[in-house]
Amino acid sequence: MLFSSRAKTQTISADEALPGRSDYAFEVPDRHAVNGNPIQPPFPEGFETAIFGLGCFWGAERLFWRKSGVWTTAVGYSGGHTPHPTYREVCSGQTGHAEAVLVVFDPARISYGDLLKTFFEEHDPTQGMRQGNDVGTQYRSAIYYTSDEQRQMAEATLGSYNQALADAHRPKVTTEIAPVGPFYYAEDYHQQYLYKVPNGYCGLKGTGVTCSVPAAS
Repeated sequence: MLFSSRAKTQTISADEALPGRSDYAFEVPDRHAVNGNPIQPPFPEGFETAIFGLGCFWGAERLFWRKSGVWTTAVGYSGGHTPHPTYREVCSGQTGHAEAVLVVFDPARISYGDLLKTFFEEHDPTQGMRQGNDVGTQYRSAIYYTSDEQRQMAEATLGSYNQALADAHRPKVTTEIAPVGPFYYAEDYHQQYLYKVPNGYCGLKGTGVTCSVPAAS
């Protein structure tokens, strides 16, 4: 993606971050370009949300909108300090955010564990502040949990996957697992980007190691 050569590889503190703004500097679209469902709340009763960072959010979002049981998706910025950042600000490394995907799903049709399996298998969660040629804190691997149940499952799955990687003589997972904070939507042209630009850039590549999700306790 753009500006990756400029991005920092050390996260910044809140005191160092750009000040941001009280509202979006752009208009956030109402509907998903692929399925027509809303990408902003309120969402249907009984549905759950998950937020993942897998590097470049263009390809990451496509992974999830294609899954049966996922009602809507959106791309944005999570895990940082600057309110309502722009893409250029995030790319500067001065907001602390990761590029992230919001996934709204029906737990009666697809489980959070199924989403975690996709998360761990479809990118390389061992690379620290990068994914392939995309380098910088915005490309870090991250899970932002929305409940204690999600936290427990994410931590258990990370432990299980670490063992699978060790058995395959691969490095350990560097994925950040943290409580969900504000999710700031990205600009309209980023939403469902690979639907709008089918041959657009996607830098995701998994490790080739299978992820087994432990049973919920």
